[in-house]
Amino acid sequence: MINGEKIRVLVADDSAFMRKVLLSILDSDGSFEVVGEARDGRETVEKSARLKPHVITMDINMPHVDGLEATEIIMSTDPRPILIVSSESKEGAKATLRALELGAIDFIAKPSGGVDLDMSSVREELVRKLRIASKVRVIRNLLRAAPPKPVRTGLWPPEAGAAPAAPGAKLGIVVLAASTGGPATLMKLVPLFAAGIPAALLVVQHMPGNFTQQFAEQLASVSQLPVKQAENGELLRAGQVYVCPGNCHLRLEPPGRIMLDGGPRIAGYRPCIDVTLESVAALAGANASVAILTGMGNDGARGVMAIQENGGLVVAQDEATSVIFGMPSEAIKTGAVEQVLPLEQIAAAMTRRLAARPGAARVARV
Repeated sequence: MINGEKIRVLVADDSAFMRKVLLSILDSDGSFEVVGEARDGRETVEKSARLKPHVITMDINMPHVDGLEATEIIMSTDPRPILIVSSESKEGAKATLRALELGAIDFIAKPSGGVDLDMSSVREELVRKLRIASKVRVIRNLLRAAPPKPVRTGLWPPEAGAAPAAPGAKLGIVVLAASTGGPATLMKLVPLFAAGIPAALLVVQHMPGNFTQQFAEQLASVSQLPVKQAENGELLRAGQVYVCPGNCHLRLEPPGRIMLDGGPRIAGYRPCIDVTLESVAALAGANASVAILTGMGNDGARGVMAIQENGGLVVAQDEATSVIFGMPSEAIKTGAVEQVLPLEQIAAAMTRRLAARPGAARVARV
């Protein structure tokens, strides 16, 4: 409910069967009112402007105007919270992540199985994410025909003659942790870290396992640093970005080895950000820097206390630039957050902390 009113939903899908399934789920909940159905992107854009829904469920593959173009138009003209209902295929993952870049709030992965798919398996997630999306304060996006280009901020060290890191100096570890709204946020943040940075970057994003490889590839297309999906047993290297697989918890063990654990969810999450942060705190101490980014819930709040207690830096994204201020807010409440910053200032703050470590090379202002 929103101020005592049912959440108004526009359902967009070219499949009459899928629209019927979604309507059945929403009607049975009691908190939603389906104000319209759309069979293609063109109809979705028109009905969104006319019906003013609180939230839209958006299919990607639709005739005439697809879900990507419809999302782009809606978010640049009359923005509404959009929840993508997507295939779990590689092609579906790529398109879904692109929709998130264009301003969609989150996504639901359709179970495999074609027309006989069982959406009841994602009923709880669908209802929960629609409620979250309906409360998001959306902002207008500029139309973009292509993915963003890398923002070049220079190499590390930035100046001729800058001192190299001292022999034996500990590797810096940067953790970027996010949930709802995270993919688009990370696509903007990761390119701000300079090539040659004397740290390994770990990205922990709440996301299904079959989406993270594609997400790593899309991050690589805009990053100054090489990006890969993390592999079990590999050693961290400076200047490399590692994306945690979505179906695993990620821990670090001495001397900096990635250990992936496909066990049960912890506190409802897999990957669990707290798990990663506690192991990073124990391994890296003052050489750890963590940013808690946009997301729903409190994952990371326990972990940031361990980072602070071991001398590391904790930064939280501010409310104005967060899609959902839940995770940053919960981290701030612990008292472990040293700085609350807009998204565009986070990389600079973390880079300055790396440069201030004993024996670290100087770094340019970014």
